[in-house]
Amino acid sequence: MPRIISFINLKGGVAKTTTTVGLATTLSGVFQKRVLVVDLDPQTNCTTMLISEQDWVKLNREGLTLHTLFSDAVYNTHRFDIGLSIQKNVSNIREVKSLDLLPSSPDLINIQDIIVHPPKKKRSYQPAAILRQALEPVMDAYDYILLDCPPNFSCMTENGFVISDGYIIPTIPDVLSTYGIPQILNKARNVSRDCGRWIRCYGIVITKYREQSRIHKRIMEELDSKHRTLPGWPPLFETVFYETSQLAEAAEYTEKNTLKQKWGYNGPSTWFESFAKEIMEMEV
Repeated sequence: MPRIISFINLKGGVAKTTTTVGLATTLSGVFQKRVLVVDLDPQTNCTTMLISEQDWVKLNREGLTLHTLFSDAVYNTHRFDIGLSIQKNVSNIREVKSLDLLPSSPDLINIQDIIVHPPKKKRSYQPAAILRQALEPVMDAYDYILLDCPPNFSCMTENGFVISDGYIIPTIPDVLSTYGIPQILNKARNVSRDCGRWIRCYGIVITKYREQSRIHKRIMEELDSKHRTLPGWPPLFETVFYETSQLAEAAEYTEKNTLKQKWGYNGPSTWFESFAKEIMEMEV
């Protein structure tokens, strides 16, 4: 069975998607792991980092995205095909050869509320179990399944939590980016209770860290202190992602031969390797 990990923060702009994609490409390209990325965020940024916008437009037009899966559940149709929807061997990095993608669509925005409150009086599905049921036939094909969740507690996020072994919180060490961490932990506890198994927070990974910022340094120390003093507060990953233009530029879909060309010969590529090693060494 694969290790299934969700990535979540209630604030946008914290490099959640970049962290997800960087980890996925590194697990595949450096460590030869079979990886599936599931883009649950209607913003589709994760999708367009891994396939070209032209290819995504075609997939969206043909209904080969997660929108079709959730639409089937609501309207009792059978158009979603997991085999056709999962895009094989994605990424604009040529040395990444074992990375697949289940793409997102902005149309998910329009169906999120309908999933929970369908037009028919009688609902024949469990809103939080839709993704799990779709992925069950293909799970054994992967070593890791990484889910990029939206920055909210929509049913998309709950679908990600329900299927996950655990989750990771990428965050900038500032007041606004860390404000929602207690809410995330509480939501995960509620979902764990509802589904009858513990969904573990693997930890908080620091992103866009500015070494000269006193606020960044102070809040990172506070997060670490909370882990040592507050029961249930997650640990910090040892890997820290510093603020750099290389990571911002890597969001553009342009062909690269190697991970180092994609993420930079120093800095980000090394950080992602370190982060991937921490993930692989975590207890199941």
